[in-house]
Amino acid sequence: MGMFRRAVFAAAGLALSTGLAAAQTTVKWLHIEANPAQVKIWEEVARDFEARNPGVKVDMQYLENEAYKAKAPTLLQSKDRPHIIYSWAGGVLKSQVEAGVLEDITAQVQDFRETLSASAVAAFTVGGKIYGLPHTVSQVGFMANKELLGKAGVDPAGIKTWDALLDAAKKLKAAGITPIAVGGADKWPVHFYWTHLAGRIGGKPAFEAALKGQNGGFEAEPFQKAGDLFKQLVDLAPFQNGFLGFKSQQAIGHFGDGKAAMILAISSFYHTQKVFAVDKVGISDDKLAWIDFPTVPGGAGAPTDTLGGINGWIITKGAPKEAVNFVKHFISPEVQKRLAGSNFLIPTVKGAEAGLGSAFMRNIARNIARSTYHQNFWDQDLGPSVGRVVNDATAELAGGTMTPKQVAKAIQDAFRQGN
Repeated sequence: MGMFRRAVFAAAGLALSTGLAAAQTTVKWLHIEANPAQVKIWEEVARDFEARNPGVKVDMQYLENEAYKAKAPTLLQSKDRPHIIYSWAGGVLKSQVEAGVLEDITAQVQDFRETLSASAVAAFTVGGKIYGLPHTVSQVGFMANKELLGKAGVDPAGIKTWDALLDAAKKLKAAGITPIAVGGADKWPVHFYWTHLAGRIGGKPAFEAALKGQNGGFEAEPFQKAGDLFKQLVDLAPFQNGFLGFKSQQAIGHFGDGKAAMILAISSFYHTQKVFAVDKVGISDDKLAWIDFPTVPGGAGAPTDTLGGINGWIITKGAPKEAVNFVKHFISPEVQKRLAGSNFLIPTVKGAEAGLGSAFMRNIARNIARSTYHQNFWDQDLGPSVGRVVNDATAELAGGTMTPKQVAKAIQDAFRQGN
């Protein structure tokens, strides 16, 4: 009898343990972060979430930026898709929503959203429904090596206008210094020139008019002139030799190695220029300057207008509720303040920017805070098909195989076909 009872209890114990194993929930989180120091903190945050939520495991998966962009459409259609993926919001997000591969999380984040910047949350809202949460914001501008600029007699504080940038490039070349590094092979780093110039020339009204198909759309004067001005820079041959063969990470490392005076950068390059430098040290803070993208005299864009990203995490269709809970934990004030303190991001949680540890990052936060027009990256905002043409055409302009007029026409043709 005793043996029978022990057998029953053993069987019950086995069933219980099997039930617990079955109750284990794995949250698959796909990210593109290449900075090991930042990933280390992310891993700690994931383990902390697991400790607070017994029975939940967070599985971190990594894909390099370009590989992720190429594979994302297929991944999202897969039955084994990740539950949480990286997003730049904009038109690409809208196309993902229309494809039915994302989860509406509006009800799950109603209270939480109040802790975040309203404009950042709006970037992850499509048709009044929320599909993700913003993690950080960024600005595009020039990171500059003060030491190299000084050797050419260039003061970074004096580069306020487009003509001043052209003059700086000429002085640097005369001094035998490569003016600007760029990752031409990935193309999107090149599109920042054309799109930022279009913003400086035409401002928000020109972009909105083009979206409505007014004034010739993206063939309107501001976009034609953006190409003309960019060609002025291209004609100076300011980029490193073989720039069209450089991936973005290579170009960032080239700048971090002190082989170019400037790089048109996303503010997050503050860290990655160290990660991809050969010595893993890069340009130190005392030698690093930030130059807001130059203004164009007579342009309609305000000097305070910013181009940049509103980046975050979107939840895929059918993801467990624990995926949303993890993202809320990851974007909690506690975690955002920790990441801001290490200068890894410009946070989206209200008030967390006060914890930024470097003057460089605090300056970026101030720029974004005072901006009345923060334009998302065009290659994301215009959606995948048009965004691809923007990147391709502007890279062709940089390589000398398309004219400014041809670039504007190609983009407008792609926009017209997609709308």
